[in-house]
Amino acid sequence: MRHFLLLLVFLSHTMLLNGKHIIGGDMSYRCLSVDTVNKFVNFAVTLKMYRDCYAFQAAEFDQQIKIGIYEKLPNGFYRNVKKLDQVLLKSPIVKINADEDNPCLIVPENVCVEEGTYEFQTGNLRMSTNSYYIAYQRCCRNETISNILNPGMDGAAFVIEITPEGQRVCNNSPRFKKFPPIVICINSALNFDHSIIDADGDLVTYEFCTPLVAGGQDGTLNGSEMCYGVKPDPFGCPPPFSTVNFRTPIYTANTPLAGNPVVSINPLTGLITGKPEIQGQFVVGVCIREFRNGILLTETRRDFQFNVTYCEPKVHAKLKSDSILSDKKFIINLCGKTSIDFENLSTDVQYIRAYDWTFNIGGVNQKEAQRNARFTFPGLGTYFGKMVLNPGSECSDSADIQVNVFPEIRAGFGFTYDTCVAGPVSFSDNSFSGSGQLTNWNWNFAGAGNSIIKDPSYLFNTPGLKSIRLQVRDINGCLDDTVATISYFPVPPLLIVEPSTFDGCTPLNVCFKNLSIPIDTTYDILWDFGDGQTSSEISPCHSYKTGGVFSVKLQITSPIGCYIEKNYPNWINSRQSPNADFSFTPDKFNSFQKTASFTDLSTNSNSRLWVFNLSDRSVLLNPIYTFRDTGQQRIQLIAINNNGCRDTLTQYIDVEPIVTYFMPNAFTPNGDSKNEQFLGSGILDGMRSFEMSIWDRWGGQVFKTNDPLEGWNGRFDNSGNNLPNGVYVYVVRYTTPRNQLIELKGFASLIR
Repeated sequence: MRHFLLLLVFLSHTMLLNGKHIIGGDMSYRCLSVDTVNKFVNFAVTLKMYRDCYAFQAAEFDQQIKIGIYEKLPNGFYRNVKKLDQVLLKSPIVKINADEDNPCLIVPENVCVEEGTYEFQTGNLRMSTNSYYIAYQRCCRNETISNILNPGMDGAAFVIEITPEGQRVCNNSPRFKKFPPIVICINSALNFDHSIIDADGDLVTYEFCTPLVAGGQDGTLNGSEMCYGVKPDPFGCPPPFSTVNFRTPIYTANTPLAGNPVVSINPLTGLITGKPEIQGQFVVGVCIREFRNGILLTETRRDFQFNVTYCEPKVHAKLKSDSILSDKKFIINLCGKTSIDFENLSTDVQYIRAYDWTFNIGGVNQKEAQRNARFTFPGLGTYFGKMVLNPGSECSDSADIQVNVFPEIRAGFGFTYDTCVAGPVSFSDNSFSGSGQLTNWNWNFAGAGNSIIKDPSYLFNTPGLKSIRLQVRDINGCLDDTVATISYFPVPPLLIVEPSTFDGCTPLNVCFKNLSIPIDTTYDILWDFGDGQTSSEISPCHSYKTGGVFSVKLQITSPIGCYIEKNYPNWINSRQSPNADFSFTPDKFNSFQKTASFTDLSTNSNSRLWVFNLSDRSVLLNPIYTFRDTGQQRIQLIAINNNGCRDTLTQYIDVEPIVTYFMPNAFTPNGDSKNEQFLGSGILDGMRSFEMSIWDRWGGQVFKTNDPLEGWNGRFDNSGNNLPNGVYVYVVRYTTPRNQLIELKGFASLIR
């Protein structure tokens, strides 16, 4: 079972961003024509190059490249045959998508691979008893490759061999189906089909081999054609080419990724399998050989890179089940039925492209491909199946399924109770199980209570339509439930009432708390309070306005007509209270009239208490009281009777404050100590904002004061020279305690 896989959202920064640009490439050809008379053959060749388009200082695809064609001589040397120096890049350049067989793979933004294609013809090549080699040389590889030494210093050579037999039969070389996946997941099974398409149906073998080296970084800026330059000259730098140096002993040509199991290639199918264990970037060489009738026709070598990084599971196989074993084995019990519609809970749906269900039924594998499959089983027994998400994909997960088909189970119960008098309801289990043994009962009494015994009883505290649910389980773990409704509207077996008080003075407020159960607002309720008043509330409050001893009666009728009543004789003692009242004279009070006469007008009282301004008290029937100050005066009369009841009346009397101020008409400031100042007199308590000003006949102000006790002495501003005799004008303004503005104007005669 495989779990795959969402790529984590990063690759190592140094792994992908700081390299050069060559990721890999390969060649293929097809025969255009063969001249058996003149012994010429012509091939069309396709070179596919792959570059890292996000690598640091990554070069673009060359718009024009040079190709070398060589003949390998019997002595091992290579003879220059042709140099094609105007091979052009085809348009468009193709961006390679992530492995479409692995929809869970999300490639980071810093991973980019482009495919560039060059196509050219060899022209007429003389048919030879030697092999022709077609080669392209270019620097440089990514600096971040993990499994070879000095990866950024060397370039690559891409070569294809056309043997004499391949020339003679006008062979078409195999073509790879697709480029290897850009990214693969560490510690996850790798299954990549690296096979080819061969139009002629020839035998092809596969093996890992060592990638070739050509070029280097000499003359990098100018694109040097030296053999160790960026773009080696084909005639100046013929084969044979050297090979990369693997970081042995961990990595070799046959174990380029190491791994456990080791990543390897099937020699007949081209399937690359294994489990890479190390994160990094790994160069891989794959050599294919094409044979016909046991004779080699062609050999080519593909050079590519695997990026191995950490991934996380993204698809998870999950089913709704009765139990789960070992995380991925789902147990489902069918009780009394043989068909099942599976409820598939697998996630993440956006990454699931296919479902593969298999059940072995009667020795035959039955399959379904829907998300929620349906299967029918022949009878009782245990059946095993499997569900696979994205079968054959890297992005895969699976679930093992066990379906147990058990006998039928049916839940059922009965009940008995007194419909009119509240009491417990007795329940009896009538359930059936084909297994012959029930093991568990789970009762739910309308959400009010629960029980796990077989035949329980339950007393409801409230009336109503009660939905009763019973779930039963048998020895096989099969479950069934049933629901029945009970119409539960009895009257209480006993009426229980709790008054807030039994005794008090009028008005006596009593709240009757009805503790009787079961009742609610659907019941007809009638209270008789004994004073001619009634109520239909469950727990009413009532006010007794008159004195006396009162009996209370409660009657209850349920919605189905059940009835109960109860009398509570001489239950409430309401004692009559006095009625406090008083009068007073005179009607108005002020600073000069502060004494009041009070008259007690209370009824049904035997004694009293007068309270004046919360401080002075009197028990006289009709007291006389003198207020100590002006303003609002609080008078309270508490009337008391022999029942121990009292009544209180509070009234307020306003004692108005009076301010007076009288002005003279002349004064004689002559030093005889008589009538020396022009000054008013009166009652000044409570006076505010006082101002007096004196003016001469020409309108000039000669004196001003804000002190009502300061007079004018006949001098200018009371300190200058004596002013002449004559008549002066005075103006006096002040505010009373009740904010009334008073203004006085008159004449002041100054006489010396």
